[in-house]
Amino acid sequence: MVSKRRLSKSDDKETLTEDASNARKQPLSKKTKKSHVYYEVEENDSAFIKLLKTSGIILKTGESQNQLAVDQIVFQRKLFQTLRKHPSYPKIIEEFVNGLESYIEDQDIFRNCLLSCERLQNEEASMGTSYSKSLIKLLLGIDILQPAIIKTLFEKLPEFLFESMNSDGINMPRLIISQLKWLDRVVDGKDLTTKIMQLISIAPVYLQHDFITSLPEILGDSQHADVGKELSDLLTENTSLTVPILDVLSSLRLDPQLLSKVRQLVMGKLSSVKLEDLPVIIKFILHSITAMDALEVISELRERLDLQHCILPPQFLASQSKMKNKSQTRSSGNQENSDEDCVFLIFDIIKSAVRYEKTISEAWIKAIEHIAPESEYKTFDLVMLLIIYSTNTQAKKYIERVLRNKIRSGCFHKDLLQGTFYVHYLDVCPSILSLAQNLLHSLDQSIILFGSLLYKYAFKFFDTYCQQEVIGALVTHICSGNEAEVDIALDVLLELVVINLSAMRLNAVFVKGILDYLDKMSPRQIRKLFYILSTLAFSKQHEGSSHIQDDMHLVIRKQLSSTIFKYKLIGIIGAITMAGIMAVDRSRFSSLTQGKADLSNEQYTQVTSLLQLVHSCSKQSPQASVLYYDEFANMIQIVKLAPKVLEWVGQTIFNDFQDAFVVDLCAIPQGNYPFPVKALYGLEEYGSQDGIAINLLPLLFSQDFAEDEGRRTSQESDHKLVSPLCLAPYFRLLRLCVEKQHNGNLEEIDGLLDCPIMLTDLEPGERLESMSDKERSFICSLICLTLNWFREVVNAFCQQMSPEMKGKVLTRLKHIVELQGILEKYLAVTSDCSPPLAAFDLETLDVTPHASTVFSAKIKKQGITGKRKRKAGGNKTSPHDMISKEDGSECDPTPSNRGQLEKEFKGKEEKTVSLQNYHLLFRELDMEVFCILRCGLLTKFILDTEMHTEATEVVQLQPPELLFLLEDLSHKVENMLTPSVARRVPFLKGKGSQNIGLSHVQQRTGQEIVHCIVQLLTPMCNHLENMHNYFQCLPAENHGVVDGPGMQAQEYRLMSSCYQRLLQIFHGLFAWSGFFQPENQNLLYSALEVLTNRLKPREPDQSLEELLSQSFHYLQNFHHSIPSFQSALYLIRLLMVILEKSRVPTQNKEKIASLARHFLCRIWPSGEKEKSSIPNDQLHALLSIYLEHTDSVLKAIEEIAGVGVPELINSSKDASSSTFPTLTRHTFVIFFRVMMAELVKTVKGLQAGTAADSQQIHEEKLLYWNMAVRDFSILINLIKEDVLSLLGTFQLNTRLLHHLCGHSKIHQDMKLTKHVPFLKKTLELLVCRVKAMLILNNCREAFWLGNLKNRDLQGEEIVSQNSQESRADESEDDTSSQVSKSKATEDGEEDEASDREKDEDSDESDNDDDSD
Repeated sequence: MVSKRRLSKSDDKETLTEDASNARKQPLSKKTKKSHVYYEVEENDSAFIKLLKTSGIILKTGESQNQLAVDQIVFQRKLFQTLRKHPSYPKIIEEFVNGLESYIEDQDIFRNCLLSCERLQNEEASMGTSYSKSLIKLLLGIDILQPAIIKTLFEKLPEFLFESMNSDGINMPRLIISQLKWLDRVVDGKDLTTKIMQLISIAPVYLQHDFITSLPEILGDSQHADVGKELSDLLTENTSLTVPILDVLSSLRLDPQLLSKVRQLVMGKLSSVKLEDLPVIIKFILHSITAMDALEVISELRERLDLQHCILPPQFLASQSKMKNKSQTRSSGNQENSDEDCVFLIFDIIKSAVRYEKTISEAWIKAIEHIAPESEYKTFDLVMLLIIYSTNTQAKKYIERVLRNKIRSGCFHKDLLQGTFYVHYLDVCPSILSLAQNLLHSLDQSIILFGSLLYKYAFKFFDTYCQQEVIGALVTHICSGNEAEVDIALDVLLELVVINLSAMRLNAVFVKGILDYLDKMSPRQIRKLFYILSTLAFSKQHEGSSHIQDDMHLVIRKQLSSTIFKYKLIGIIGAITMAGIMAVDRSRFSSLTQGKADLSNEQYTQVTSLLQLVHSCSKQSPQASVLYYDEFANMIQIVKLAPKVLEWVGQTIFNDFQDAFVVDLCAIPQGNYPFPVKALYGLEEYGSQDGIAINLLPLLFSQDFAEDEGRRTSQESDHKLVSPLCLAPYFRLLRLCVEKQHNGNLEEIDGLLDCPIMLTDLEPGERLESMSDKERSFICSLICLTLNWFREVVNAFCQQMSPEMKGKVLTRLKHIVELQGILEKYLAVTSDCSPPLAAFDLETLDVTPHASTVFSAKIKKQGITGKRKRKAGGNKTSPHDMISKEDGSECDPTPSNRGQLEKEFKGKEEKTVSLQNYHLLFRELDMEVFCILRCGLLTKFILDTEMHTEATEVVQLQPPELLFLLEDLSHKVENMLTPSVARRVPFLKGKGSQNIGLSHVQQRTGQEIVHCIVQLLTPMCNHLENMHNYFQCLPAENHGVVDGPGMQAQEYRLMSSCYQRLLQIFHGLFAWSGFFQPENQNLLYSALEVLTNRLKPREPDQSLEELLSQSFHYLQNFHHSIPSFQSALYLIRLLMVILEKSRVPTQNKEKIASLARHFLCRIWPSGEKEKSSIPNDQLHALLSIYLEHTDSVLKAIEEIAGVGVPELINSSKDASSSTFPTLTRHTFVIFFRVMMAELVKTVKGLQAGTAADSQQIHEEKLLYWNMAVRDFSILINLIKEDVLSLLGTFQLNTRLLHHLCGHSKIHQDMKLTKHVPFLKKTLELLVCRVKAMLILNNCREAFWLGNLKNRDLQGEEIVSQNSQESRADESEDDTSSQVSKSKATEDGEEDEASDREKDEDSDESDNDDDSD
């Protein structure tokens, strides 16, 4: 049998290589050894050779290996015994070593002694290790030889230090040092340490690294401290050895102080070391951390470690706004690949540290948490949080809390997160999705946005599998039913479609599944979903998306054909959205594509067919038609349609609108109408044969009166279906089509601005009470439709720049205000009136039953004669002509003088309603309408028949119209900019009810709305200053009397309401949470600059703090003229919002407290009906603000309780405190509640004193506690009598309830009797709690317990129970000592416990009777 020789193992790399080479050259077995020629060393008088041969080693020369005839352990034992028993011991040791030195003088022989020996026996016979050691290593294993052998090696080693590597690839110094590794025992470790350190000091650099890294394998634990000190000294002298030294120090057991010293030394050099050295350095730093200094070390490491240039691509570092493919930014050079490997190794070391060392992970999180908000945050911070989040499950909640706080404070922003995902070593996709899911459940908008960015960047930067997981998570959010989650998830999908359409198309099947959940979505969400699916299906390269197109067509046709109105609306929204994507104008992409810019004939046919299908499915229902026109108009406003489609749509709508709603003035409809038809509200003087009018009253009558009474003629039965409900939305669609076709020029339809409307006299006058309910309801519907027409007209022409058009728009605005006043009068006396809604979508259906607002009928088609054929805008005048004032004609709307307005207001005061609850009836005003706030003085020229100026009149935005605009704008600001947390939907209230009537403004982003309002800040500041001047002058006119005659005038109320609305809009604007996002900082600067420029001329390059301070000062100046308590509260809140954006808010904090106190000490005008004009919730809020911002809460409480309350007690019944006029008997409860709450809050915030505190601190705390106790005593004494009175009332009530129990038993009232046991138990609990309260307050003597007689409701004793006295007394003696101790002095008394037992018995018997 041939047995191969096993290769010997060595700790040194070169030794293993040499052995392998020898093994290949000499594959010896026992048989071959017999025939092999040996170069055996001749035996001489050398004790060295003799003893080795005797012990079992045969020395060889040349390339042959020394042969080991026995086991290694046997050889060492035999040689040791031979040396010890030798007659010349210990001299024989010296002779043996001298022989060795002589023997290894030859370099080849020396190398052979350093290489492993060849074994002669079989492997099966080996009793020791499976590899053979070298001769030198075997000799080092003998204790009596080790010191001498080590000395010989270190004397021999310098000969090879500066020699090049041998031809066989063996490095002699490394081979020599390898002999010292892993010795079983080191006899003189200190000497060995000294020799090695001396050798390191003289060796070349490349050998120094090897010698240093070999130290842990050579030295024992007892030498670690000395070596550590030597290496630390060497580290300061030679920085090139930093890496091997730190690598060794990490493996040694050293004193923590020494490690700390080395760590500080290394930390100082961290920013200047090479990238390839960082892994070892970071490993050492993390290894040397202890629980005591973990936070300090990690904080310093985070501060000094800068990996931005390593982990981020160059183009992101240069401009953090462009995101390109990171593969394009990295070259294929060896240096960059090496850098990537080093960074990968760094992250691997950090991951291992935070995974297995809880101290390090917690310290790292705390270090990031404790970073000041104004400090600079690094991408590495966010990377570390994500790494720890993925590796440490126990720290997830902690990390989420830190992330939320940093996001709220604006520390973690979009650019920082984007840079995090450029770190391609960040392979934590599942953890990121989990984190994003949790963040999306938040109520804070900034946190929700951050979670959406996590989804967005995960989809962009990770692989296909992760992209699929992202889409699945977003679909889960959409199907959850949570409105906020649905909105943000759909927004993310929209962005992903834009970012990577091809990748999204691969996951379209998941998105398509959302179609099964349309029932739970709002119209806005349905639009987004269909926009996403339509983009995926009808994009430029949609060859593979035909299945999506088929599914969408199928769903839309199914919804449109549904008889359920809700599903028909969903179908309309989906169809219009899909048509918009199909018909989009692709001319802007024509330069990038080789296809045609315009639509093909096939695509054009598909679009027109789809629109015709929607029209035919919706024309039978006015509500569906209204939604169709509104959706179509919104789509045209947002999407740029192909010219061919836009032309077809515009021509069709223009012709249909004229046929349906426009008539000639010369052809006033004749019929049996209940009211005389007149052409009213015209702005031009028309001839008898000229002009057009809106045919409103006849259309409404045809559906409301004629249909109900069956007056439709046979000729009318064939007429076209049309409804007056469609007038305003149809005009909006027409206006937007013309606007798009003519780049904003509306000359083609400007005749509709001043044309009259076919109405009747709407002013009720004396006939209001005599009208029937049906007639009043008809007039209400007519007014609502007229108002909506005027609203859409104002929407259309508000941006026209000519003075003529501006004046007409102001007049229409005045008509709206007047008509709203008339409508309030009708609604006040019409209880069952159901005016038509202005818009129909899913949200309005949830609030108002659509059955009550159905207005569908066949409307006859008027004949077209005379001037009817001309265009609606054919009635034009030259640009120099101005508004004609029609005096005394039928078209004259309503009187416009101020005296008439006040007269109308007085009429409304008598019996009227507020239209705030009827906002569903009115069309929405566009944001562009508020440019009317800029209007100054306009000159109206009254022209005669020959177009000559007859008179002039100045037109200006009046307070009623100003209030109308401000109320609408404040409503939009409140619903669109106020965070959802601040305006929670009440329980059981529709989720969409808050945003009903805001469908148009909801299509805009928050940034767009804020930008519009910032543009309006200057005119609003003008109006605010006008209000300020008005109220500043008003007290002087009334000789300082607050409730003077002028205070109740209509003008005062209008101005006061305008003042409040302006402050409300300012507060909503500056409270917008989006200002904290970096991309919106320019909007904040623009808004603050407007306020600052009102004080002094603009100064360039002002800091944010300067702008905030000056804006605060500007707004603070208005406090002198605040007309109402509500306005005062809004001003305070506005100043607080400005203050929150400052980094040094304490400077102006006391100003807010002073201002709040000023408002609390001010006398406010009271209303006519209510005793106080101050709502309780607003007083509570202002008082809380005062106590929260004042320097000394306790002094403020003491002033109110010690000064204000006694003044109130000593005043008359309806009077108030002279110091605090807002403190009255009605508001005392509010003051007491707020003061007690703030006192408790302040006391809880006091920190307990410690023994280390100084005497002064102890005295200050004692004084503070004394003041707190004194305030508490004052507050308690204020209500002492009230508490006693309340207890007395409770006592009377408990007796009454006790008598009620007896009454129910006498009369055997089953309904009352079954409640008796529970009532008795409740009474006993009340008695026990009163007793406990008195004992707790050391008032036990005020409590005594007695038994009550059983009486009826008249107070008569129930004598039917006297026969049970003896039995009751016996039970009392046997069962309870407590009853015997009570003072039962009257005959026939029973304790409540026994009485309750009887009640329960009777109750059980009653229940048994009932069951029978």
